[in-house]
Amino acid sequence: MEFHGAKLLLTHAGRMLTYLRDDRAGLPFPAHWDLPGGGREGTETPMACALREMHEEFGLHLPPDGLTGRAFPSHAAPPMMSWLFTGTLTKAQIAAIRFGDEGQEWRMMPVADYLAHPRAVPHFRDWIRASWPAPT
Repeated sequence: MEFHGAKLLLTHAGRMLTYLRDDRAGLPFPAHWDLPGGGREGTETPMACALREMHEEFGLHLPPDGLTGRAFPSHAAPPMMSWLFTGTLTKAQIAAIRFGDEGQEWRMMPVADYLAHPRAVPHFRDWIRASWPAPT
């Protein structure tokens, strides 16, 4: 299946893993809060793309059986699809994060704060609302 890329919505106790994109010319959504993930390389599957990006950006190896994926129309490459994988992180996984060289900083941000943040990547708000149940 042709797809453009994959992102991850990884949560723990109502917070989600985010990172602040670099602020440079030519970068889509510079200095916006983003989700882990990125573009497809070669013939990798959506899951392989998400897991590779997670390791490159945050130094974590996640088990694929803990993730659930859903395709959305790609914002960057219509009419292709992009994937959002949802899952949870443990405290130990959060403590093991080793932030890579993409982006300015990372944080576990409350989901509600991300959804309301003026510098959240706009189309990811809709993806999150469609994929993550509201806290009860």
